Amino acid sequence: MADKTSAPVSPARARNRRGEGARLRADIVAAAAELLDETGDESAVTLRSVARRVGIAAPSIYRHFPDQPSIMLAVVRETFAGLEAGLRTELASAGADPRRQLFAVCTAYLDFAQRHPGRYRTMFGGLWMPDLGEGSLSESDVSSLGDACLQVLAGALEACVSAGYSTTDDLDADVVALWLGLHGLAHQRSVTVSFPWPADIAERLITALAHLEDDR
Repeated sequence: MADKTSAPVSPARARNRRGEGARLRADIVAAAAELLDETGDESAVTLRSVARRVGIAAPSIYRHFPDQPSIMLAVVRETFAGLEAGLRTELASAGADPRRQLFAVCTAYLDFAQRHPGRYRTMFGGLWMPDLGEGSLSESDVSSLGDACLQVLAGALEACVSAGYSTTDDLDADVVALWLGLHGLAHQRSVTVSFPWPADIAERLITALAHLEDDR
């Protein structure tokens, strides 16, 4: 894959002492994430560009990752973990009202997508994803990506149902519908920035898809 970025070259990295291989792996993942944030283009994350950013020879990467998609998988996993932590933090900070908790989780999701557009796009099937079976990744590597985040959303909606604030009669289906609505809004906001989005569009979307009572 050809380089599409002029990433700065880091000074040559000193050889890791025994037991420091994990640090190099973390540095590789961090460098890939930085390149993705800076360029917004997963194709800019190549073995050469990552090696240059870390300050190592490209072949050194193979001790930790067999190919570029495996590096991107590590970035995506780390990013989903960060998103989950952020959702749980907002959930815990929203107080005791289940409706406010649900809105806090949904708002945090939308805010994340707006703050990290490159990572967000990559998390949900960006160009880094090769045909499964042709590279190092398998279906089991990607099938559960994002599940923990979806469980946070499901828990918040379930609490609304239990408290009588949501009239949904199919929790699993409505959790998926709510996530699809949030994902669609996040995507459209990023690609149609000139559209005059109603100020309360997110609230309307969440209220409708979660089958919430109008009063909050």
